Amino acid sequence: MDFNGKTVVITGASRGIGADAARQFAAAGANLALLARSAEALDDLAAEIGGNVLVAACDVSDHAAVIEALGKAHQRFGSLDVLINNAGVIEPIARLEDADPAAWAKLIDINLTGVFNGIRAALPLMKPAGGGTIITVSSGAAHNALEGWSAYCSSKAGAAMLTRALDLEERANGIRAMGLSPGTVATQMQRDIKASGINPVSELNWEDHIPAEWPARALLWMCTADADDHIGQEISLRDEGIRKRVGLI
Repeated sequence: MDFNGKTVVITGASRGIGADAARQFAAAGANLALLARSAEALDDLAAEIGGNVLVAACDVSDHAAVIEALGKAHQRFGSLDVLINNAGVIEPIARLEDADPAAWAKLIDINLTGVFNGIRAALPLMKPAGGGTIITVSSGAAHNALEGWSAYCSSKAGAAMLTRALDLEERANGIRAMGLSPGTVATQMQRDIKASGINPVSELNWEDHIPAEWPARALLWMCTADADDHIGQEISLRDEGIRKRVGLI
């Protein structure tokens, strides 16, 4: 895919996978709309990467705010070609009997409803132009229960099903829906997990995690025709064959 002139929206873009994805797409020549709750961090990233960048302080759990942010991106750049649903949180890390109900619900609002909000905002902008790519960052936690992660696992399982539902309903309208399960990534989230001391993931060493650049490069590749055989599916970056196709091996 030639990204010059293409518009890419990335949620949760202020750090981690989102920030590295912004760097990858910017280097490829894309117009960028970067969404996150921290306006200051977004401004710093935009200054770093340069180019055509629109930043929006936006909580993805706020449907109206997402609609507004994507609308501004479409108005400024003239298209919406790619949406990366990356925003996500891990807290609360707690056993079910101890979990705070409000914190549990807030995670679902961000990790699951936030994905729906992105999809719902993107479709009316993409479909008249013939389609686009919508990728949701998933997790192995979508398919395996982990102690203390009831909210996170449930949200990622729901987001994975949203990808399948989107593919079922919109593939014929040119929408390329996919999920990316990156494995454990060296980001702040892993530091929070480590500090919790709950379940085997917290026992991993920092060296066990892959750099955020890897899933960022995978997201770029997933927007190309070479990934078309994975439309409607969730790609795992633990798969050596996928790593080879992305160019990580």
